[in-house]
Amino acid sequence: MEKRIYPQAIESVVTPEPFGRQSFNDAKKAVAALQVLYDRNTKFLRDSFAALAAGGDNNKRYRAFYPEIGVTTSSFTQIDSRQAYGHMPTPGHFSTTVTQPALFESYLTEQLRLIMRNHGVPVTVSESTTPIPLHFAFLEGTHVDGTAAERIKRPIRDLFDVPDLDGTDDQIANGTFEVALGEARPLAPFTAQRIDYSLHRMSHYTATSPQHFQNFVLFTNYQFYIDEFVARARDLMANGGDGYVEFVEPGNIVTKVGDSAPGEGAAPPRLPQMPAYHLKKPNHGGITMVNIGVGPSNAKTITDHIAVLRPHAWVMLGHCAGLRNTQALGDYVLAHAYVREDHVLDDDLPVWVPIPPLAEIQVALQEAVAEVTGLSGYDLKRIMRTGTVATIDNRNWELRDQRGPVQRLSQSRAIALDMESATIAANGFRFRVPYGTLLCV
Repeated sequence: MEKRIYPQAIESVVTPEPFGRQSFNDAKKAVAALQVLYDRNTKFLRDSFAALAAGGDNNKRYRAFYPEIGVTTSSFTQIDSRQAYGHMPTPGHFSTTVTQPALFESYLTEQLRLIMRNHGVPVTVSESTTPIPLHFAFLEGTHVDGTAAERIKRPIRDLFDVPDLDGTDDQIANGTFEVALGEARPLAPFTAQRIDYSLHRMSHYTATSPQHFQNFVLFTNYQFYIDEFVARARDLMANGGDGYVEFVEPGNIVTKVGDSAPGEGAAPPRLPQMPAYHLKKPNHGGITMVNIGVGPSNAKTITDHIAVLRPHAWVMLGHCAGLRNTQALGDYVLAHAYVREDHVLDDDLPVWVPIPPLAEIQVALQEAVAEVTGLSGYDLKRIMRTGTVATIDNRNWELRDQRGPVQRLSQSRAIALDMESATIAANGFRFRVPYGTLLCV
């Protein structure tokens, strides 16, 4: 009989030195402390892995924790009702784990500054009890020798923490999270591990680094929209930029303002599933455009991930089928309601939840069409119709009994049909990202 040799039992858990809880009344200093703790703990994991690959002790487990930001309030403070964020809904202790503070520096600083100003309380920085998975400790673009794990001679999961799906769900964003007795309330819609998961997926799907994404995001389902965006961006870079400073293409190909050709990066051997292009301004104030392809699954996938970057707005800019005899090819559709027959979000956001139009987005889109076409008032209505957009998950619905779909479209008074818009709007509503839809028949 073959004799089995089992690895020795793990003797102990090795962690970095304890990091004492620190209190701050300055948002920038709090974010700097988060960065110091995050850098230290991720470096500890990387160094431990390298030591093991070089023949180090594999009878110990190596663990480091995400930073945590916390705040405690004791009063129902009266807040300016115009503020959509930066305040606590009720007295209590709130906390969240944090990852990659450098990427989120501006966002974190603004949020913490408002919280401290609105409530007059400090924030605390400490180590959480959530381990950092080894996979998320490596810097973006790091190449890990494929033979390193083999040289360690025991399962990596014995020695390091790995991604835990229990910490990457959307219960907080979905409004279904239940706070256990004595547990802190969530301070943010996403946990650190959920964010890390999405940042890695973002790079995979778009072939660009998350650091290049801008606060204003356009989604499209047609490549020639991308072609026009790319041509416009390259022209801007070659002719002064008009406030934009870089243009980034898949493969992190960067063209800087004043240049007529890219100066860094390399084109991927083939385009990714949803290539992204970034026309950058300082402080992420530019525009990102993503070709999401066709279908609600892609629309949900990419918005699930981009949402962790907390963009200021996202808009679907695509093609649709016009459903009214008064529409013509080339007419615009400005969505003010949606029929959700895409089904991909039904478990996260019930279909009975209305997806309201957002006045600021609607006005901005209408004014943009007026500016480009030179039309206004009653003349503008000739080429742009406002109404309900129906989104379906079966492009070939015509090949089956049409009576049901046709009746529902008629009853909803839908004026356009596509496969992505309602999904993007619904996920914007779910993740508190302002959303809108402008389609072309």
